[in-house]
Amino acid sequence: MRRREFITFIGGAVVGWPIAAHAQQPAMPVIGFLSTRMPNESAHLVAAFRRGLAENGYDEGQNVAVEYRWALGQYDRLPALATELVRRPVAVLASVGGDPAAEAAKAATATIPIVFEIGTDPIKLGLVLTSALEAKRLGLLRELVPQAAALGVLLNPNWPAAAGQ
Repeated sequence: MRRREFITFIGGAVVGWPIAAHAQQPAMPVIGFLSTRMPNESAHLVAAFRRGLAENGYDEGQNVAVEYRWALGQYDRLPALATELVRRPVAVLASVGGDPAAEAAKAATATIPIVFEIGTDPIKLGLVLTSALEAKRLGLLRELVPQAAALGVLLNPNWPAAAGQ
């Protein structure tokens, strides 16, 4: 290889190196933000959301992306918007605006974690299942205290989920 060809080869490699290195970096995680409201009436919520992300080391556009979907007060749009975010795909869904947004997010995915805020009982709505975790809790207890021969449970027998637990 002649000197000029060698220099051209090395120059091309050096120019292409940042492109190749950039291509190998992991994709930026995406958060799906689903709201029942309009963007202009939710500016304070979005600002608080961004502050919370920043306090935990996430800067929108730097190390995390956020895809916003707004139902504009038209709740019938929520299922399609939630499905759109799930297809994106997102790493987590943040659902704001009460029960309708949380229920639409839950209906759209069974695998993506959903963070939501609502004013009603999430267990009654079927958004949170506590009794389904009993087997996991017992397994964890078994790992923590493998020598235990017997376990005792204290719960209110008048509580509706007591029999299942």
